[in-house]
Amino acid sequence: MKSNALAVFNSNDIMPTNADGHMGFSQNTDLFYLCGIDQEESILLIYPGSKNPAHREILFLKETSELIAIWEGHKYSKAEAAKASGIKTIMWLSQFNIIFNTLMGECDHVYLNTNEHSRANTEVQTRDARFIKQCLERYPLHSYIRSAPLMHHLRAVKSKTEIDLIQKACNITEKGFRRLLGFIKPGVHEYEIEAELSHEFIRNRSKGFAYGPIIASGASACVLHYTDNNRQCKAGEVILLDVAAEYANYASDLTRCVPVSGKFTKRQRSVYNAVLKVMRGATKLLRVGNNIEDYHKAVGELMTEQLVDLNLLKSSDVKKQDPANPAYRKYFMHGTSHHLGLDVHDVASRYRKFEEGMVFTCEPGIYIPKEKLGIRLENDIVVTKKGPDDLMKRIPIEAEEIEELMNR
Repeated sequence: MKSNALAVFNSNDIMPTNADGHMGFSQNTDLFYLCGIDQEESILLIYPGSKNPAHREILFLKETSELIAIWEGHKYSKAEAAKASGIKTIMWLSQFNIIFNTLMGECDHVYLNTNEHSRANTEVQTRDARFIKQCLERYPLHSYIRSAPLMHHLRAVKSKTEIDLIQKACNITEKGFRRLLGFIKPGVHEYEIEAELSHEFIRNRSKGFAYGPIIASGASACVLHYTDNNRQCKAGEVILLDVAAEYANYASDLTRCVPVSGKFTKRQRSVYNAVLKVMRGATKLLRVGNNIEDYHKAVGELMTEQLVDLNLLKSSDVKKQDPANPAYRKYFMHGTSHHLGLDVHDVASRYRKFEEGMVFTCEPGIYIPKEKLGIRLENDIVVTKKGPDDLMKRIPIEAEEIEELMNR
């Protein structure tokens, strides 16, 4: 941060639905990353250069009461919040405007937070957005700075504690997937599979899915973001399962493909093994010093080779391809990896070289609509100095093992 600067981070809103309904609360991940507080109507103020030591870190919380406890349940006391966050100065939210006004008279620069994820599409006004508007109106002469670049830099490299939490989420995901291998059979509905997973995740202290589950049988597997999950799974089809648990707000991200009848056809297995081969080659490239552009180019070359072997591409297609739009994209049209952490698509600069402690997904796929077949495989990988560490290495992935477990 610049000298004599303060930063403010707001919790997310509780979003309304209809009538007096609302969605479940999801904390702002930047605020959670910095102080570990998972409660609505919270504000974190950081002012390292304050001449008053008590004002260098302040956590503002909604003041609880007996009435709130009856209707909404327990909320943090000041002592509990201090213990959970490590922040000594805890104040009630009603004190924020007075304290903030005082500190704005002392500081020169103000860091404000926004969602600057490259794929973000925020159509509703957030608490951060409202706060920015208020600051610009009340304090127009201050120097305002974006905090997002700093947060993206910090959050890209995970601590051991964070990696342990992601591993816990992966372990819960493993339990869900193994449960499915004894459950899936012809005639089952996609939503029944979703229910099995939800049960297993929640009974293991996860809040549930880390993202909207994709349970896509047959041709639906060629729809990358299929979430209807309402078809009946038929004999001879393959189900693409992009499903994973969260734990303590940290995400895991898994994709597996299983045959509804318990056995892959020869063609299905050929495509499956081709994707698995690309995945293993791609995983080796998730190493310190590599970068996302070179990585995806190399994975594209691995995929091209497999598509030619599967007779989906011809050598002539490859020779005359547009380098900006390689031929393999007809069957593999998405990226191979993204950062993983508090957000499933976690924040980081795409131009930063891979460093120890970064966590990536690795998820190549081949989608053949004419054959009503989509295969994607995905594990979560930690970049280390010794090489990639697969957090999902215990989850069955070989076609033979999946068939064996389904037919026990």
